[in-house]
Amino acid sequence: MNEERPNIEIVKALIKKHGGRHGSYIKQCQEAERYYRNENDILRTGVQKKDTDPMRNADNRIPRNFHGLLVNQKASYMFTAPPLFDIGNGKKEANKKIADILGDEYAKTCKDLCVKASNSACAWLHYWKDDDNQFNYGLVESEQIIPVFSACLKRKLIAVMRTYKDIDFQTGKEITVWEYWDKEYCYSYYKKSDSISAAGLMPYNQFGISEEVDGEYDNALKHDWGRVPFIPFNNNNINTNDLKNIKPLIDAYDKVYSGFLNDLEDVQEIIYVLTNYGGTDLKEFLQDLKKYKAIKVDDDGDGGKGGVETLAINIPVEAREKFLELTRKAIFEQGQGVDPDPQRFGNTSGEALKYLYSLLELKAGLMETEFKLSFGELVRVICQYLGVDCGQITQTWTRTAISNDKELAEICNKSVGVVSNKSILKAHPLVENADDEEKQIQEEKNKAALEADDYVIAFAQRKEKEAGDGDVEDEEK
Repeated sequence: MNEERPNIEIVKALIKKHGGRHGSYIKQCQEAERYYRNENDILRTGVQKKDTDPMRNADNRIPRNFHGLLVNQKASYMFTAPPLFDIGNGKKEANKKIADILGDEYAKTCKDLCVKASNSACAWLHYWKDDDNQFNYGLVESEQIIPVFSACLKRKLIAVMRTYKDIDFQTGKEITVWEYWDKEYCYSYYKKSDSISAAGLMPYNQFGISEEVDGEYDNALKHDWGRVPFIPFNNNNINTNDLKNIKPLIDAYDKVYSGFLNDLEDVQEIIYVLTNYGGTDLKEFLQDLKKYKAIKVDDDGDGGKGGVETLAINIPVEAREKFLELTRKAIFEQGQGVDPDPQRFGNTSGEALKYLYSLLELKAGLMETEFKLSFGELVRVICQYLGVDCGQITQTWTRTAISNDKELAEICNKSVGVVSNKSILKAHPLVENADDEEKQIQEEKNKAALEADDYVIAFAQRKEKEAGDGDVEDEEK
């Protein structure tokens, strides 16, 4: 078994090679997560230092959560209705089993994958079998993953290194765990320091395996998947997060917005400039000003007269309003989202609404292209677990957007006889599931037909009865 293991020195070499870049990647992920939670840089830096201008006292720091809005907008647009899968060849039973394995958490996992990929450039899904041999899957923090790809053009995933903090069950102290996953085994190592380096790395038996190899407990776990049990979900084709394009604009907006509020507070504080004041202290000056609406001033003896002047802060309102307007527009253009400003909607037609969603659709299309490959791999792994042959996988993606329901209903009504009823049901705004609606329509038709048959039978019986009563009357006559 030892001959099949990667030498610990190889694992150390991989950590040394990729660890440095991974440190900067973690910082980018944490920064995007901060902005997603509306913890922008303005909360740390402020607008200006108080001691540089004695007239400045206010220090408001107002962040605007544009990044969180754009990410949630994309996640809701793409995954309010999660993708549906069909492995083809009329395997409805297999499709149902796949849906059962994906379970109730599937929709939430899709949304979480979208949010994580938007913040971290790539989200990671891990799958495994539990103690009862049941298929499980879950989202892994992107900051924990260091992928190792092959040098071929298709960049095949050949290994994954995962690092995270844990508690040593023997000593109770915090340790850093390194897992090395290949297509057959997971090898576990640990170190006492928390730095991203290979120094002090040692085998770690976290799997509870009692087998002893060469005087040490085994630190390997065989997973039997025949492939690395991690699936990457890339945010786009250039492997960047959604914050990169809009961060400078968000920071500029926060500074101007917060600075504007600071000016509004500071302008309320009037600064008096006293020349040859005739009183003894400033308290007396304020009392005289409040009580008598006048103050005493002296002559300095050289012809210089006393007086009082005020200093106030000038606020360029129009310039700031224009800057904030242009910056907000640029944020939604660079971030490829839909500005929720109600003035832009109104009584908008369906085509105009499609235009408003054009940038968001471009961004969603890039993510969908990447996610389709990843979801396809997940479905194939589930089919492998079920022992089902999997051919070409058909994925059905649904967008969730504001639409003009009245206009759509009119289009569906005019399309009767032109396209199939199934297509009309799929496009109708009141129909959520075309198959269920088709069954419901057929059931209502069958019920109406039965009621019509009952009416015909009852009518015929009544006619027969009336005819019979007429014959009896004729005989009596």
